Amino acid sequence: VTYKTSIQPIVSLQDGDNSVQCCILSNTVCKLMYNPNAIRSFILTCQPTVRQPPTIIKQSLKDHVVDPRDNMVVECEAKGTPHPIFSWRRNGKYFNVARDPQASMRRRSGTLDIYAWADPEAYEGEYQCVATNEYGTAYSNKINLRISRAPLWPREVLEPVTVSVGLPLVLDCSPPPGPPKPETYWMSKYRRVSMGVNGDLYFSNVYVNDSATDYCCNARFPYKNIIQQKMPITVRVLTTRMVSEAAPTFLSPAGRSSSQTVLQGEELLLECIAAGVPTPVITWTKDGEELDTTNMKVKNYNKLLQIPKATFEDSGEYMCTATNKIGYLEHTITVRIKAAPFWLEKPSNLVLAPEENARLVCRSDGIPRPSIRWFINGDTIEDATPVPNREVSGDTITFRSVTVANTGVYQCNASNQYGYLFANAYINVLHATPRILRPRTDLVKVIEGRRAWLDCQHVYDALLSCVCVLHSNGTLQIRGTRMDDQGTYLCIVSNVAGRDENQVKLEVKESTKILKRPENMRVLRGTDVRLECKAQHDPTVAVTTTWLKNKQFLIIGWRLSLDESTLVITNVNRGDEGNYTCIIKTELDKNTASARLVVMDRPDPPTNLQLSDPFERSVRLTWTPGDSNHSPIKEYLVQYDDDDWLPFKWRNLSTYPGNLNSVILQLSPFIIYEFRVIAINDIGMSKPSRSSANFQTGGAPPDAIPKNIQGVGTWRNNMMISWEALNNREWNGPHLKYLVWWKRRDSREEWKNATTWWCKYYIYDTDTFTPYEIKVQAVNDFGMGPESPVIIGYSGEDRPTAAPLNLRVSRIEATKVTVHWDPVARSSIMGELKEYKLRWLSVSRAMKSKAFPASGPRLSGVLPGLIPYSNYKMYIVVANNRYEGHPSNTIEFSTPEGTPSAPRSFRIQQRHLDTIWVDWDTPAEPNGIVTGYILKYQTVNATQGEELRVEEFPPNTTSFAVRRYDRYTRYRFTIAAQTRIGVGEWYTEESPHYTTEGITLQFNHAYAREQVDLSTQGWVIGVMCAVALFVLILLVVCFIKRSRGGKYPGTKKNRQQDSSISPEKASEQNSAPLS
Repeated sequence: VTYKTSIQPIVSLQDGDNSVQCCILSNTVCKLMYNPNAIRSFILTCQPTVRQPPTIIKQSLKDHVVDPRDNMVVECEAKGTPHPIFSWRRNGKYFNVARDPQASMRRRSGTLDIYAWADPEAYEGEYQCVATNEYGTAYSNKINLRISRAPLWPREVLEPVTVSVGLPLVLDCSPPPGPPKPETYWMSKYRRVSMGVNGDLYFSNVYVNDSATDYCCNARFPYKNIIQQKMPITVRVLTTRMVSEAAPTFLSPAGRSSSQTVLQGEELLLECIAAGVPTPVITWTKDGEELDTTNMKVKNYNKLLQIPKATFEDSGEYMCTATNKIGYLEHTITVRIKAAPFWLEKPSNLVLAPEENARLVCRSDGIPRPSIRWFINGDTIEDATPVPNREVSGDTITFRSVTVANTGVYQCNASNQYGYLFANAYINVLHATPRILRPRTDLVKVIEGRRAWLDCQHVYDALLSCVCVLHSNGTLQIRGTRMDDQGTYLCIVSNVAGRDENQVKLEVKESTKILKRPENMRVLRGTDVRLECKAQHDPTVAVTTTWLKNKQFLIIGWRLSLDESTLVITNVNRGDEGNYTCIIKTELDKNTASARLVVMDRPDPPTNLQLSDPFERSVRLTWTPGDSNHSPIKEYLVQYDDDDWLPFKWRNLSTYPGNLNSVILQLSPFIIYEFRVIAINDIGMSKPSRSSANFQTGGAPPDAIPKNIQGVGTWRNNMMISWEALNNREWNGPHLKYLVWWKRRDSREEWKNATTWWCKYYIYDTDTFTPYEIKVQAVNDFGMGPESPVIIGYSGEDRPTAAPLNLRVSRIEATKVTVHWDPVARSSIMGELKEYKLRWLSVSRAMKSKAFPASGPRLSGVLPGLIPYSNYKMYIVVANNRYEGHPSNTIEFSTPEGTPSAPRSFRIQQRHLDTIWVDWDTPAEPNGIVTGYILKYQTVNATQGEELRVEEFPPNTTSFAVRRYDRYTRYRFTIAAQTRIGVGEWYTEESPHYTTEGITLQFNHAYAREQVDLSTQGWVIGVMCAVALFVLILLVVCFIKRSRGGKYPGTKKNRQQDSSISPEKASEQNSAPLS
């Protein structure tokens, strides 16, 4: 079906038994039915057209800015029956569009198109659209058409701006005015430097590094979305004066007080920019109380208060206070809120029947209160034809027993000095037969307990038992429906011209209820979450479950799943945080339940690190805190990196409470720093912030004192003064040097000094081992640091000139001796007495030494580790830190006898099956004259009653034979040597288990301890059995060969040739050379 109509039609199909029987095309005016089986295939049924005065439905803004390069469009759309005719007024006069070659109106519309590319400014002005039909005239707002201007700065040469360091500075912007008004910004904005509301750049105080040649003001024009840049401004900062601290003064606004008036609903901007050194801090109060910032924004380091939509509660006295350590200054801004007219009750269109009463209300308010003027069809109501049943009273027009003569469009204008309101409302008096536009049968479904609305012009049924309300438009409202309200309702519409009726069926369903609602949760990142949502609903309707997150539908994925109606989120992260809403929905109703999921995590890193208020040893660091992620920030860790040639080696500087975001850092002078900040909460530490800009502290004299100062001589006539170098952070300035001071101790001579770059300094031509007083201090270009404490150093040492006297020994023992000597004179040591060193010549002819510390007038010591029964020679020398003196007298002495060590090479042998033979060698260390040997032996498996046998031998006997009872008897032998002093070290050994005659085993001391009896090992017995079996088989084979004739491989001829070789030939062959 192809259709064309000004009212959108509705197409529906009616089903027959096997095929489509009828197609219906309808709208609110006509219905077209097509039946291919009928004789009259098309039937068109139309209701009479309802007349309607014109109504403005679309228009341009009151302040309409257009681009002259494009087609200038002023919109005006209206509806009415019949369709209205459009015209325009310009600057209060009729605008003949038809005669203007550069303007035209669109078809069936009042929209105005202007093609004024040559002279667009000629079309600027105030336009008003007029829509008229035979039942009235409607007017649009007065539209102020303005042409956007070219946003260009003049190409001017700007003189350089010269200012002394520490003084305030204002750089002018003055962007093109527009329209529309541009947005301005500068590239440099921080706590000390900020942009004002008027676009100028304010410096609270000027630093040396503010000198630049590229200060540019930029303007963005939102209408054309382009950016224009002013010519660069050059700023030169003079350093001829010292920076002195100054109390705050206001740069904007000037003076101690000011006032500001703003309209209700418009943006309110309050600004306070102050100068001073250090940079002042701005605080605000309102009417003497602390400022409530709930509905406002504080920007630009507290210098700007922004209230997006001002209300009457925002009026009052705002006081801004600028404070630094020198003083403070206050400025009071009185804010007055005015209001352009705004609607309290806007007049609405009325469709009336004859003899009805009505009224039009145009109620508005504003400051000051607006005045009301009424118009009818564009003419003032005072100039219109008087009508007896119409009465005008201020903002209300009252109609009594209306007639067709009251039909028309009424305009209301409410205005004061700040603006106006304009509205159209028509009165349409109709006399027509009633009808019901809804289908003849209708089904209404409603949830139990809800209101039911049955639309109709009138309702008549005296037997209704429900709680119902009959509205003036004929709609039947049933409040709090119950199950027994189900049934069929009859709607009757009637007037004097006729009647119509319709039946409406009402079904009542159970409401949907959520039994288990999701709960608010606070969880750690990485955990799993279940948001439960269980519901009960009417069983006759279908139900669906949907989840929203922050009012957006959730997409079920690999981490998000549904367990029936429960939402399961695994491994939650920061992105899962938000408000979750469960929607249980049927075709009639829905129920929702919401819960907030909060994901706790480590805080976000701080941002926007700024440095200000620089001083010699400090700077202020300010940052913007990152999101705490629902776990309060406990503290901030400030780290620094300096110029120590190890980049990205961050060190901890200090920690600060979590409620601070601006701190003063105590630093070392003359170091280039950069900083970063880490936020810490109960969950953990944030990632480090981006590093700040580099900052170099001023120079100062050194604070540190050189450490570990020493004065020692490296030769007999010099002294080396040394100390530990200061690290880079202790320099405090460039060109670090060391100033060395010295003088003789206990002398009246003046201090001598020298400057060096190194960590040591040599003094020459000194006396030997002379004490000096020494001190060292660090020096740089800014001055001298503190002096170190005075220490005592000594010049070089020389060889001692005297030798110890009267060296002697006493209490000579076998392994040690006591040594005595007389000390040397202190003056002969030629240095610091370090020790006495004893040297002796041992039996091995090797020189050995031992040092003894000096103590007391008569000295002695014990010399251990001597060998008994040995001769020794010894002498002693005195030593200082560098040299040893001459040797003393040499003495000789002998140590007495001692006990010997164990005999060497103890051996156990079996020479016969019934005899064990043992022998040994003399001790390695006899420690005297060996007088004999003692041998103890006993069987290994001896009983407790068996006697231990002891044999003594002279020194020339080193063997012994023991007869044993049987071949399986084993003995444990213990042997020692002796001198006249006593018995020496014992050695113990056990005899092995002998099984074969003639086998002799010899053991040394280490090897014998590790031996076992091989005759008892299983593998030995197996090998011996295998060998015996192999020998037996070999004998049998040989016997068999011999019994067959004893023939061997080889021919008779070969054997004869072999036997004919003489000894001489054999010798010749043996002597032939090899080839």
